[in-house]
Parts: sequence; C-alpha cells; structure tokens
Amino acid sequence: MIFEELALPGLFRVAPEPHADERGFFARTHCEETFTARGLVGRFAQSSVSFNHRRGTVRGMHFSRAPHAETKLVRCTAGAIHDAVIDLRPDSPTYRRTAAVRLSAANRHALYIPAGLAHGFQTLSDDAEILYMIDLPFVASAADGVRWDDPAFALTWPEPVSVISDRDRAFPDWVGR
Repeated sequence: MIFEELALPGLFRVAPEPHADERGFFARTHCEETFTARGLVGRFAQSSVSFNHRRGTVRGMHFSRAPHAETKLVRCTAGAIHDAVIDLRPDSPTYRRTAAVRLSAANRHALYIPAGLAHGFQTLSDDAEILYMIDLPFVASAADGVRWDDPAFALTWPEPVSVISDRDRAFPDWVGR
C-alpha cells in the first residue's frame, strides 16, 4: 500500500499496490500491522456501506464527539465521489482547514480519516457506493455535524447539490458553538 499524507495532519490517501498477472490483479487494501507500524489506527470495530442513487447527493459533514470520536477508512466501491474533510481538532495547526480527494471504484484509493475531522462527500455518479471501516462502535448520542455549506469552512462542491437530508441542512453555524 502507498500512503500519501495530505494537507491535514494524519489524513492519508491510501492506494493499493496491485500485483498483476494474466488473471487480473490482487492488492491489499488494509493491513492492521502496516497501519499500526505507521502510528495509525489499524483495527476497525465495524464496517458500514452508504449507497446513493443520484449524482450530486451530499452526505455530511459528520463527526462524533469525544470520547466516541471515530477514525475511518473510506473507500468508494462503485461510482465516484468528491470526499471532503474539515479539521475540527482545536489543538491542530490546521484547525478549521479543509481537504478533499476524489475516490472512485476506478482509482481504488481510500481515505484514512483520523478522529477529530468532520467527513462528508458528494457523489459524482449515480449509484455510488461507499465502504466505511470505523474503529469504534457507533454511539448515536455522540453523533454531530457541520453544515455542508457553513461559511466558516468555505467548502466547495464540484456539482450542484441534488439530494441532501434535512438533518444535514439543519446543522448550526460552527462559529459560536
């Protein structure tokens, strides 16, 4: 696996290193030993999938409050997405900064998202499916979010928003929280 640290500390794009032959290829997409040797969370307690019918769908920006803050490994298994994160760690040198990457079934990349970052995505294709590996069991009472268009972060989305949940639209402005 190839690890590329992105603009926020601890945020990594993880690309497989395929071993190809006449049948196709084989590649590791996760290895607990490799992740932990890099100082990353390597063990994940649950996996979840998000399926989205329509191109332009936005989900996010979601996070869980401490002590239930989650580390995630996110991969697009069908279609393509614009995956975005916001650094919400008050002690981080990149507090309130954002980063985004394109994840797709074609590029097979994953995004390693450490605890303390809000996460969301916009689908760039119909029928996009996203696989999440999450280090902690979900605790509903700790779930929170940042509005997808909060001016405090100036996130840009590549397409017009076609679908978004009422919950995601209703998160309050970050400033003053």
